Amino acid sequence: MLQRKGRDDCRRPRLSLLSPVVVVVLSFFLLAPAPHAQSDARQRAFDEVLDLYVRDGEVYYRALKIERAKLDGYVNSLAGVAVERLGREASMAFWLNAYNALVMQTVIDNYPIQKRSGDYPAKSIRQIPGAFERLPHRVGGRTVTLDQIEQSILMQFQDPRVFLALGRGAEGSGRLRSEAFTAQRLDAQLAEAALECASRARCLSIDRDADTISVSSVFSWREKEFAAKYGDAAPATFAARSPIEKAVIALLQPKLLTIERELLSKNTFRLVYIPFDWTLNDLTGRGER
Repeated sequence: MLQRKGRDDCRRPRLSLLSPVVVVVLSFFLLAPAPHAQSDARQRAFDEVLDLYVRDGEVYYRALKIERAKLDGYVNSLAGVAVERLGREASMAFWLNAYNALVMQTVIDNYPIQKRSGDYPAKSIRQIPGAFERLPHRVGGRTVTLDQIEQSILMQFQDPRVFLALGRGAEGSGRLRSEAFTAQRLDAQLAEAALECASRARCLSIDRDADTISVSSVFSWREKEFAAKYGDAAPATFAARSPIEKAVIALLQPKLLTIERELLSKNTFRLVYIPFDWTLNDLTGRGER
């Protein structure tokens, strides 16, 4: 005896009746990797580069130039990323990683660097014409320079700690990490960048005898941003200080040694800026692999 079909059976679409176009579209959405999976893959690739070639902020540039395929692959992968679809932390991590990777690629493109100007050390990224202000890079669907990433894109996040996290290819910059920035750990990683500043003489130095606090020139370059974020966070004791002085105190004082905090508490110190050291952060020849 034949069984009568139910209404649901009659309405159920058959795969065989679907058009080839629909099948292709469905297959794309089912098989295409999720955006976060692609982001994780990119991050792992850059992680491997940093882990292999960076030690305590210094880079094995000669070895990286010889074995550059993974770095180039990572940089190439940045061109088509839809950054606008990323969340705030993921976007910040993306641009920080992009900047640091592009600096490394710029150096090895010109390594060994030839001296062209007496204004900077002989081995310096500043000896590469237009390294920051003119050389174009394709990132996130647009063409940008390194200066545009720092001064326009990263500025929008209103977190000046990013300026301490940028590896500018120089000894005076923030310490280049041996790991990529990630959305999940970004706040902790930026906090570590501030902590490292407080513990590195090129970023912060306190002279008790001269009653001076010397800080990186990065604070003067980005005075407006640091003051806006931290200028009102310093203890009331320092109310008469300038906005940038209060910002430096608010950001770095909690990370100082007890004896250093006692010096600050007297509120008689003078703030001075350390000339930025543009010497290339090159580990080649110093304990080289």
